[in-house]
Amino acid sequence: MDLAQAQTFLAEHDVKFILAQFVDIHGVAKTKAVPSNHLKDLITDGAGFAGFALWGFGMKPNSPDYMAIADLHTLTLVPWMPWFARVVCVGHVNGKPYPYDCRYVLMQSLAQLQARGWTLNVGIEPELQLLTQSADGKIMPYDNTDTLEKPCYDFKGLANSISFIQELVASLQVAGFDVYQIDHEDANGQFEINYTYSDCLTACDRYIFFKMAAVGIARNYGMIASFMPKPFPDRTGTGQHYHLSLADRQGTNLFHSDSDPQGLGLSQLAYHFLAGLLHHAPALTAICAPTVNSYKRLVVGRSLSGATWAPAYICYGNNNRSAMIRIPYGRLELRLADGSANPYLVATAIIAAGLDGIDRKLEAPQPINENLYDLSPAELEKRGVATLPQNLGSALDALAQDQVLMSALGVLGQEFIDLKRMEYVEYQRHVSDWEIKRYLEFF
Repeated sequence: MDLAQAQTFLAEHDVKFILAQFVDIHGVAKTKAVPSNHLKDLITDGAGFAGFALWGFGMKPNSPDYMAIADLHTLTLVPWMPWFARVVCVGHVNGKPYPYDCRYVLMQSLAQLQARGWTLNVGIEPELQLLTQSADGKIMPYDNTDTLEKPCYDFKGLANSISFIQELVASLQVAGFDVYQIDHEDANGQFEINYTYSDCLTACDRYIFFKMAAVGIARNYGMIASFMPKPFPDRTGTGQHYHLSLADRQGTNLFHSDSDPQGLGLSQLAYHFLAGLLHHAPALTAICAPTVNSYKRLVVGRSLSGATWAPAYICYGNNNRSAMIRIPYGRLELRLADGSANPYLVATAIIAAGLDGIDRKLEAPQPINENLYDLSPAELEKRGVATLPQNLGSALDALAQDQVLMSALGVLGQEFIDLKRMEYVEYQRHVSDWEIKRYLEFF
């Protein structure tokens, strides 16, 4: 879309304001509202921001402005906000793309794939929970009848939130999403809305739009749309699964092969990519599970419904949802990321790990198709299955030592580690209600 086409689009839809949007290091959407008659400014100078006011931009109060320059290919309506459109921006400082902008960091990684004639196709599965909060701060599902121990696919749970779901799906469809499936997930108040895959950059841009839409529409219904990884200790967490395949310039899926002796439909290229993900799994965990709460989701154990549905072990299997990577024939599903992960950083780390596997021709181990939740530590060790980092501190240590991922992230890698180490220290110093109840008069 060029400037003239964009101006026609805005006029036809009576758009009065454009949200110039990017994300911070946490993957949280940041915007300025720009009157639509200033669209040209957004593709020349951009919208100006004080970078020191944002997380993870490596700036000080005396730093130059962070200028968000619009990518007109991303221009779309914001249906739940009348007279508004949204355009995704790339950060510039002093006239040059800014290496602390996570979308720009991903674009650099995608350029490496494009140089090889490849496109990374990504399908992100968004999960969210619809919650409410009492006056004393207690959180609970918005639908107070959603109380089943195994609520997955429950009709009543879906039907009772249908007004929100209908408006959300309609808004996504206006923005070009091909939504094909909606269901109630395994936690109370939890839903998943699936839409067709796309190229990697588009997939990440759309996931951010999805979160913006879900949060905004839910608020209009008096709900909280939460992407917190693990709001309830006895229920499954909220994931952000990545379906992955490489394609050539003709669109052929390079991960697919019907002659796979393992029967998983994977090519040798796919197995090398898969081996790279497994090899870099500890460091990947820091990017895919970036909060202290994330490790309540990745914990070894069960939930009330019988399974956590979240990976704790570094392995893969044929349709094995207890493994870190599931193989739905001819592609990979990385199940590691949760709702708090920044999609641009996740995709950057995936590309770096996968290309390292390809370039070094790393060999994937045998798939494991057993229920990993049932195996003892001794049985896992016998099969050569390692455990993912079980806390944010360990994952950050792994990332700091992983030269491949740190190189791909550039200066943003150390910024991420520094920020997350501060978060982890703050968490460790926090005295919880559990500790008060257990220890106050224990001794």
